[in-house]
Amino acid sequence: MSCVDAAFLRVKNVFSNGLPVYMSFSGGKDSICMADVVYKLIQRGEIDPAQLTLIFIDEEAIYDCVIDMTMQWRKKFLLTGAKFRWYCLPLKQVSCFNQLTNDESWITWEPGKESVWVRQPPPFAIRSDPHLSGVGKMNYQSFLPHVTKDGIMMTGVRAAESVQRLQYMSNLGIGRPGITGTNTIYPIYDWKDNDIWLYIRDNHLDIPEAYLWLYQSGVSRPALRISNFFGIDSLQGLRHVAETDPKLWAQIEKREPNAYMTLLYWDSELYKRSTRKRTKSEGQDDKDYKELVRKMLFEDYAKLFTNPTTRNVCQRYRRCYTKIDGIARPRDYRKMHDALIAGDPKLRTLRAIYQDVYGAYADYAKKFRVQEGGGQNG
Repeated sequence: MSCVDAAFLRVKNVFSNGLPVYMSFSGGKDSICMADVVYKLIQRGEIDPAQLTLIFIDEEAIYDCVIDMTMQWRKKFLLTGAKFRWYCLPLKQVSCFNQLTNDESWITWEPGKESVWVRQPPPFAIRSDPHLSGVGKMNYQSFLPHVTKDGIMMTGVRAAESVQRLQYMSNLGIGRPGITGTNTIYPIYDWKDNDIWLYIRDNHLDIPEAYLWLYQSGVSRPALRISNFFGIDSLQGLRHVAETDPKLWAQIEKREPNAYMTLLYWDSELYKRSTRKRTKSEGQDDKDYKELVRKMLFEDYAKLFTNPTTRNVCQRYRRCYTKIDGIARPRDYRKMHDALIAGDPKLRTLRAIYQDVYGAYADYAKKFRVQEGGGQNG
């Protein structure tokens, strides 16, 4: 069975429970593929659209082409009889720009800041919800379980998208009884990047134009992401907005004054970049990153990490520094240094560092045993 056939079967199994089914939709390539799988099953009469509610968390600072794509899918699903909830709520988000002021969060659709919103919410958007604990008190990850607890939640997260998601899937225990131990199901969790792009091609699916802009600018296919502008993973697309859409850029800069920093320091350690341009501009790199990280975490921490979020990051990196001492390589300490400079509020880089260090050490240990065993056999 192909991963595509498996996804169709998983979705059918979800609907066969007779419970309400919620599907997270982002307007990105993965959720478009999952939406198409569900839509085709509805068209074939194999699942009941009356069970289905799609959920779109509007992050305010997103491409117009993503909004247009979401509008198209909203119309398609509403015509089938499914429901579509478009949330515009004051949820906490991460902004890599605010690391400059030692504060890594911002609030989407923040009340009182209507004049600087990147765009206005659509008239049908849901602007409040009883499950919301307050302005900026929740992020979408903590909000969604409250509104989907009476049914089954489907989302387009894939294990191949990042080391962090692979670890997350492994921790969930996919494949064991209960699958995830929660009400969340991942129908396309085992799709690779090529599976996504082949499905889009073979089924003639439209995608947001931003993907093409990024690809034309040199971004590799595995790195093509178009979530909100201010996240470190999707920031690379922002530097092209000023050239292609001056009106949108003006709104972004009005909302986030530090956005211009991407134009000035895109290829620097500020955004954890390791490019040829950075190497050329900074010259030969002979820094002792292990010592730099040690000083940041144990000597200068009081002036570098001054709010609860960054202090927590500091504590977690301290533990990592201690645990990997003796097996980490210079490049691992450089990753730690760049992450501390740019900010790592979700600790994604930290988890990747652990994976990289212990993975490399395990490979070394295996090779050492093989070589040692070969010598004895000889």
